[in-house]
Amino acid sequence: MASKTSNTPYELITTSEQLKNFCERSSKSEFAGFDTEFVSENQYRPELCLIQIATDSELAIIDTLAVEDLQPFWAWLTSGDRTTLVHAAREEFLFCIRDCGKWPSKLFDVQLAAGMIGMEYPASYGNLVQRTLGLEVDKGETRTDWRKRPLTERQIDYALQDVIHLKPLYDRLTKKLHSHDRLAWMEEEMTQWQEDLEKTITEPQWRRVSGIASLKPPALAIVRELWLLRDKEAERQNRSPRRVLPDDLIVELARRANANPKQLKAIRGFESRVSRFLSDDIGKAIERAKALPDSQLPPRIRRNKSANLGLLGQFLTTALKIVCKTESIAPGIVGSADDVRTMAAWKLGMVDPKDPPELSRGWRAEIVGTLVERVLDGTYAIRVGDPKSDEPLIIESLERGG
Repeated sequence: MASKTSNTPYELITTSEQLKNFCERSSKSEFAGFDTEFVSENQYRPELCLIQIATDSELAIIDTLAVEDLQPFWAWLTSGDRTTLVHAAREEFLFCIRDCGKWPSKLFDVQLAAGMIGMEYPASYGNLVQRTLGLEVDKGETRTDWRKRPLTERQIDYALQDVIHLKPLYDRLTKKLHSHDRLAWMEEEMTQWQEDLEKTITEPQWRRVSGIASLKPPALAIVRELWLLRDKEAERQNRSPRRVLPDDLIVELARRANANPKQLKAIRGFESRVSRFLSDDIGKAIERAKALPDSQLPPRIRRNKSANLGLLGQFLTTALKIVCKTESIAPGIVGSADDVRTMAAWKLGMVDPKDPPELSRGWRAEIVGTLVERVLDGTYAIRVGDPKSDEPLIIESLERGG
């Protein structure tokens, strides 16, 4: 069954007055389906082009290229007691937190909720709508340039589909979360997700530069200074940071720790991949880092000893997947293979006991529980159950009477 929205009444908001009126009319709405369309290719920050909203009683598209002041919308979205419904809302959350410094009111991500009850994770919006509601969503405008005007009827239909199904999805998924007794888990996970995402704005992310795990503190200080330089310059140019200064060049510059312009240009790919006018700033950044006293150097990145668990880690990951299947929750939400290895290393005393891993905290501890400990001490075993079934492996207790 196809989903159609072209005949559904909606308001196209193109002025600040229209937006103000919409927010006033919707002040008491209990739900708000929220989505955006943006362009992010080769830009420092995605360019917001449209906002789609589905309230209790109406649909609206906000033309963000036409409306001069979006603050009334962000104030509306972050206030009150309404539930904000989204799907995979990383950018939507970031738009909101950057523009007004607040979280959307009671954010509920249907993609995450689906994984919490054992459905595919991460599931695309179209797949989730089809499997949950039995409707087909037209995704023909996935590669459209949302900066162009006027908008076509097909573009508007596409944009509206991204919000009209959020409330029905919420209703179905909430019932299942309730039946699994996981509403509290969902709330906990949404809070943690938003806290982690906010840190990507409020805290420098220089430790995410690839290839720095083996660097010593003096080199890491250079990485930090170069990252800060790159981020500032990328924002000024509105370019992707890695197009301003690639990660691999940052690492090479940090290893060499040489600010001499001639030496910089001698690095393979430097002149062809870095703007000529940035060379002096790069040299100054390196000198600043080298002048720091030891007390101001960043600590070495702690090596993950759990990576050495090898076969044991694979075994435990298999055990986790079996448990997740039994408990009807997506393994990708509970934790990765690295999370499992870290948990095992913590149990074996290979990491600081005062630094409990993610799998030992909150609702994840309820899922994993004593799984790792019991597999490690031999009281749980994995064996072949029915080799012809879709899930041939099972976990069983080896304890007497288990």
